[in-house]
Amino acid sequence: MLMNYRVLARQTGAWLAVLLLVGCNAGPDFTPPRDPVQTAYDSTGAPKLAPVAGESAQSLAIGRKISGDWWNLYHSPALDRLLQDAIAGNKDLAAARAHLASALEAANAARGGLYPRLDAAASATRERISYAAFGLKQPPAIFNVLSVGPTVSYSLDLFGKNRRLVEQQEALAERQRYQLDAAYLALSGNAVSQALTIASLQAQLKAVNDIIAEDKDLLALVGKQIAAGAATDLDLESARSQLAADRTQLPPLQQQANAARHALAILVGQAPSDFVAPDFTLDSLVLPKELPVSLPSALVHQRPDILSAESELHAASAAVGVATSQLYPDIDLTAAISQTALTAGNLFTAGGNVWNFGAGLTAPLFHGGALQAQKREAEDEFMASAANYQQTVLQSFAQVADVLDALQSDADLLGAQREALQSAQSSLGLTRKSYVAGDGTLLQVLDAERLERRARLGYVRAQAQRYIDTAQLFLAMGGGWWDQPGLGSPDKESASAKPPAP
Repeated sequence: MLMNYRVLARQTGAWLAVLLLVGCNAGPDFTPPRDPVQTAYDSTGAPKLAPVAGESAQSLAIGRKISGDWWNLYHSPALDRLLQDAIAGNKDLAAARAHLASALEAANAARGGLYPRLDAAASATRERISYAAFGLKQPPAIFNVLSVGPTVSYSLDLFGKNRRLVEQQEALAERQRYQLDAAYLALSGNAVSQALTIASLQAQLKAVNDIIAEDKDLLALVGKQIAAGAATDLDLESARSQLAADRTQLPPLQQQANAARHALAILVGQAPSDFVAPDFTLDSLVLPKELPVSLPSALVHQRPDILSAESELHAASAAVGVATSQLYPDIDLTAAISQTALTAGNLFTAGGNVWNFGAGLTAPLFHGGALQAQKREAEDEFMASAANYQQTVLQSFAQVADVLDALQSDADLLGAQREALQSAQSSLGLTRKSYVAGDGTLLQVLDAERLERRARLGYVRAQAQRYIDTAQLFLAMGGGWWDQPGLGSPDKESASAKPPAP
């Protein structure tokens, strides 16, 4: 009797030890990367935007969040409708949604490994048995064996291989969620950029057409001067040459505008032949006045490329756990109940009941170094993912710094171009009056026109560049994608129970 208690105690202790081991996960537990310590994007400190005399002023709102529909700040109904159509019809966005759905199902499939597996089995075999093998002098017998019933199996997952696999798939699903956010951000940024490009090119086309009209006026003036004996045929050919040269600027500008319209058609998911782009103009757009700028510590939680790299790092950490768990034993529990009979009529009777249960231990002994190599491979991939994450953060900071510099440069350039245009216009007016009065030459007029035209196109381009670089700042800040329905949020719970991190 005492022996039975001792056996029972040993068995109970063994099972308790197994249960304690069940909660063990091999490999490192993932923790999120620390927030950056930087408080500015440039060594010069907090950025500022100097005002431009005679132009719309812009200011930076440090620490303010960006609205999800940031393009509304341009106050263009046509732009709003374009973004709605693009979000609804873009094929890259649809593909990203499908990839996310696939990744979520992969995570669901991995979770299935945490539960017992129940299957139904049925078999029908015809067998021949030789009694001579058992020392019996009977002729061989041939008979049928029919069997049907359920089987159950369950892995104790002693060192957390299945749990790490689930963690890895959930991190990959989270990464795909941020890839969807990145696709949305790229779509909105590209659509706005193409619309602003069209507006810029429309302004340049208008400027060139105005220049051509002025060339025609000058050509007519030269004709009058010839009739009055105040000009020569050389002056006439010079005026014609100027008109022809200025006309050559139209085709490339028109081609660029058409290419931007074709790009918009693809962004909204239509063929160029089926899409009519709105005629965006700079006059129909309002330059955003207040530009939100997040601190570096907030930026790493806003940009989907950084969050995607963080999730990839989480998946790499879980892969180390998977590879580590393969170095240790695993136990599978199995059980089966079946009805077995020699004829179908005897199935599902009390005499046909057959059952079994048991446990199987699998322990790696020698794999030629493969398991250790797989573990080292996973660790190296984790180090590579960590470096990729750090590089992504650095590149994002550099992008923000570049855009902030570009905005200040745009303001400085616009001010200089405004002064240059005013000076060139004044000089051209005086030169024309002098030419009409007979005190100047046509060459002086043409030189003054070239300066004025160069200044006019430069001013138009500088105006448009402020609009475009403003959009680039919104994108560099993360674009407010978390405010859009159906997309992720930096504060949301991820596909996994815990957010990713190194």
